[in-house]
Amino acid sequence: MPKGWSKGETKETHESVKKISNTMRERGVDNFKEWREEAKRSGRIPSEYPELEHSGDLAELIGVVLGDGHIYSHDRCDGLRIVGNANNPQFAERYAGIIEKIFSKRPSVIKRSREHALNITLYQKHISSRLGIPTGSRLEYGFKLPEWIEDSSEYSIRFLRGLYEAEGSVSHHEGTYTHKLIFSNKNLSITDAVLRLLSRFGFHPHYSPYQVQISRKEEVQNLQDLLQFRDYSS
Repeated sequence: MPKGWSKGETKETHESVKKISNTMRERGVDNFKEWREEAKRSGRIPSEYPELEHSGDLAELIGVVLGDGHIYSHDRCDGLRIVGNANNPQFAERYAGIIEKIFSKRPSVIKRSREHALNITLYQKHISSRLGIPTGSRLEYGFKLPEWIEDSSEYSIRFLRGLYEAEGSVSHHEGTYTHKLIFSNKNLSITDAVLRLLSRFGFHPHYSPYQVQISRKEEVQNLQDLLQFRDYSS
């Protein structure tokens, strides 16, 4: 069976298609204009992209995107991708549902072919600006917790839940009486925000570069309960 011309190719890597695409762009030709206008009239494509309503779901989504998400900038839209463990499909179900509620569009959930992971992906305009999260690498991003999250205990807890669902881990070792609930992130402004919020809620976190740890047995359980950490029953 012959290999399709587009197998493994895009308009940026396939020379002849790239040339056609560039020529059409220079001439202002838009093959999808009529389809796009009809899709807007029918509501399949939004004609406007208003600011997102502040809510617990939005606070949690911002947290999980800062943890395990990435926003890509494309010519006509942004792409949002959150990566989850394929052993935990409930993670994907939860955040695909939250994304759909916030953006009124169902993201795709696809298992990576060569990795034991799931991609939750959404394409839409102005995702970055509406979430307040930049596109591309955020390693040096100076994150500042939005005031509407900072000023609300409910939203702060949901924000922390998103972060911990993405990059939290818990361990109990009764033999050595060690209990740990750890959050890890290489962006120091994000770990600083976690440290501050945990202290505000009465916890006693230990801080090391890129890591915030709760190690008192009672506090580990209390934080798990507060965040409903990895509890997808509700």
